[in-house]
Amino acid sequence: MAHRMEKEYLTTGELSKRLNVSVRTIRYYDQIGLVEPSRKETGGKRCYSSKDILKLQKILLLKSLNLSLEDSRSILAEQSIDSILAVHKSLLVSEIDQLQSSLKHTQSLLNLLELEETIHWEDLISLVAGPQNEKMWSHYFSPQQQEVLEERLPKLESDSLATKKWINIIKRIELCLDNGIPPSSKEGQLILSDVDILTAETFGDDPKLAAAFWEARKSSQASEDLGLYAINPAVIEFLELADNTKPQR
Repeated sequence: MAHRMEKEYLTTGELSKRLNVSVRTIRYYDQIGLVEPSRKETGGKRCYSSKDILKLQKILLLKSLNLSLEDSRSILAEQSIDSILAVHKSLLVSEIDQLQSSLKHTQSLLNLLELEETIHWEDLISLVAGPQNEKMWSHYFSPQQQEVLEERLPKLESDSLATKKWINIIKRIELCLDNGIPPSSKEGQLILSDVDILTAETFGDDPKLAAAFWEARKSSQASEDLGLYAINPAVIEFLELADNTKPQR
């Protein structure tokens, strides 16, 4: 009889090994009445039947879906399964959105560190924490222009190749400024040429939009209004002087 019981039932320890779940978890589920053993022997030994084991496996599966124990209990009782899973899906979508937002914020930090080698928290708050002011964008650009900018404009929270190119341009200009290399130099003119190439890649066949965006970027107030990274005025002046000293063809 004892031999038959050992085949049909598993103790807490045996169940723990078979399902690779801790004894503590199994005991907790027992305490809250989620998965109780079918047999309790003298001395407190608990024995789980095949039906108990299946129920525990279901709980572990639902747990892997990030469902709460109470929702899992309701599903096992076949109460509002569709609605519970629908709510759970909505929560997962919300969590994904939050993770994507966190990822963008982290990338913004990395790009700021790349640009400035330090973090100015006041700037970061305005760039990352504050929502984009749509009314401000409407003040500077038409709805059609906004659509183009949203699609093509390199973003601080992006690790795209275009974003990396613009970061490198700014760093190269800052190196010229640090080393006293004038905008009219070969290096200054090469940087200007690279800026022209990147501008064409970004704005394509819309030079008017490129010019309008550049005018906005030259203004610290406009950059603040648009929630964009504030370019060092010295960098802007370097590009302006490089353009003014560009050899005429």
